[in-house]
Amino acid sequence: MTLVIDPSETSAPATPPLSDLVARDARAFGGYARTGSWAFALLVARSVRPGGQAAGETPKVSAKEFAQLADCSPERVMRYYKAWDRAADDGLVPHFEALEPGQEVELPDTDAWHGYYVSRNSAASERGTAITEAAEAEGIRPTKALEVAENPTALRAAILADPSTARAARAALLDRVREDVELQAELARDVVRTDDLKKAVASESRAADRIGYVRQIAESGQIRTPAGQTVDAPSELREEAERHLSLIDELEDGEDTGEWAGEAYTAMKSLVAEVVEADPELRVQERRTKFYSSLQKATKAFEELTFDDAQDFYEDDMVQQLEELQQAIGGCLAALRGAGGNAPRG
Repeated sequence: MTLVIDPSETSAPATPPLSDLVARDARAFGGYARTGSWAFALLVARSVRPGGQAAGETPKVSAKEFAQLADCSPERVMRYYKAWDRAADDGLVPHFEALEPGQEVELPDTDAWHGYYVSRNSAASERGTAITEAAEAEGIRPTKALEVAENPTALRAAILADPSTARAARAALLDRVREDVELQAELARDVVRTDDLKKAVASESRAADRIGYVRQIAESGQIRTPAGQTVDAPSELREEAERHLSLIDELEDGEDTGEWAGEAYTAMKSLVAEVVEADPELRVQERRTKFYSSLQKATKAFEELTFDDAQDFYEDDMVQQLEELQQAIGGCLAALRGAGGNAPRG
């Protein structure tokens, strides 16, 4: 017995005809996926008349009328209006005057939308105005800066996770702190309350002082002796200071200057000592200066002693120390008088 199968019984079910409504929705979805809110901005741009254009000159309506028809706020309409206006200034879309109600134009990609649209009224506030001006000065879209300012947690996360963002934040903070006295005080308090930061600041300050010492020799051509005298530096010493400075100046921003600064400072100190020791007249003057400095300090210290109420704290060892001091002073006087008697007379 032969089984006969009707082909109609095994064929796949016939595909129903595509609904025009479904196709229209799919095309609309695809268009919106490509252009995002530019599509809504176009509705505003081609239907809302630009400022200064009279109602009788165009079939377009005011933003207020458009908002009433759309059942939304005029502020929302104006945010789309301003986004289109910014994009038109950059040449991404046609200007309002070139558009008519119902007109279709090629729209930018949706990725560009957030660079022009401000979703909140923050830009209108005093704070928003300041952020906008700063962004424009940096050559970036104010919307980007406003978006960051409205989400400090996101900014914190980026700084914590990304070294390059942290460096940018540090540079911006340093620029601001120069003019913000209150922020200077707050940062200073944060530093002194954080042991690691306090140590780092002390280390950097010491390195800066040492570099300043070397730089002063290279730029002024003078040296300061250990006793505090200022004299002209020999050319060889000045050239050595310039060599060390050039090595430090060539370091990358991230490199530690502390070791280089210490090496340069030690080298300069040693060379200055050699200069003093090599010049007999300067060596004598150096010792004389040191002696006078020590004598003045000792005199001041003794003058600060008071004995008005000595009976309240008198002890034998105090008298003993003063007697020893008296003997030392007597020895110094005798040595000086002897040196004076032996000094050549003019």
